Amino acid sequence: MKILILGPKSRYDAYAPDFLPQLSLELAFLEQYPNVEQAAKQNADAQCLLVDAITPVGADLMDLLPQLKMIHSEGVAFNCIDLEAARQRGIYVCHNKGCNAASVAEHTVMLMLMALRHGITGHQAVLEGRQFQMKQAVMVSKAPELGEQTVGLIGFGDIGQATARLLRPFGCQLFYYTAHRRPPEVEEEFGITYLPLQELVARCSVISLHCAVNDQTRHMIDAPLLEHVHPGAILVNTARGELIDSMAVRQALLDGRLGGIAMDTLYPEPTPADHPLVALPPEVADRAVYSPHLGGNTGGSFARCHRNMWNSVRLILEGQRPNFIVNGL
Repeated sequence: MKILILGPKSRYDAYAPDFLPQLSLELAFLEQYPNVEQAAKQNADAQCLLVDAITPVGADLMDLLPQLKMIHSEGVAFNCIDLEAARQRGIYVCHNKGCNAASVAEHTVMLMLMALRHGITGHQAVLEGRQFQMKQAVMVSKAPELGEQTVGLIGFGDIGQATARLLRPFGCQLFYYTAHRRPPEVEEEFGITYLPLQELVARCSVISLHCAVNDQTRHMIDAPLLEHVHPGAILVNTARGELIDSMAVRQALLDGRLGGIAMDTLYPEPTPADHPLVALPPEVADRAVYSPHLGGNTGGSFARCHRNMWNSVRLILEGQRPNFIVNGL
């Protein structure tokens, strides 16, 4: 069975599970071809497509792969894949549910701490010989502790729950919003309380995004919602950049309604230097913390993702349904 892989061979070699050599597979990597279209045309007999989570896969590409049985995201996100086009063609679309939850949760807490505890500005002060001056300023600023915060998690799937689990020992008061409220026993397990979205942003001093991108969530953090935001709240995004209206968030930061942002993901990717949430004026620039979409990028996360992905390939090879199908087949 032929597998077309839209990703670097080096990464697939590094995280290949121990059972992979036992499978009868022919692998073709994008780097062998000048572009995605050419790769598809020259591998029209491919039955599985493995693709980076930010690479678009539309109907036109699927039409070039008439024997395709499965498209598998290398990550958890699948919003760049045309789910309906795949469903109409009988192609499974799958993702790595939960495989990066621990990694992204760690990164989320790190960004919260960096935003609250001067992670970037403190580092810069030491490099510039201003250690004592900054220390003196922070000592009289009533600098907050993470444990003093009310934290609102928007989305409460695998990553949201892993984040809540890490935050609970800090002593944070935890709230969440999701389209489908969790049962009381789940809320009790995590020590978390449900709030409608507008109430959550109005009450919480740290707001953290953990939901998938779809028609209901795209630009959910917009100007009308930010009118209700808790004064000085920190907005953390380790999910997807499409969840926020960047211009609205920029304006809320300029107006002082948001006290800061901590962004692992921005839209588009790659993020240009003139992005409205990157090219900030000096008066607010030090209230922004960034990381280059590293939340799920740990060895453990990739190892779990690749094991799950290749296991789904094995199931296809055996004529069975793969795991974690997201397009209703």
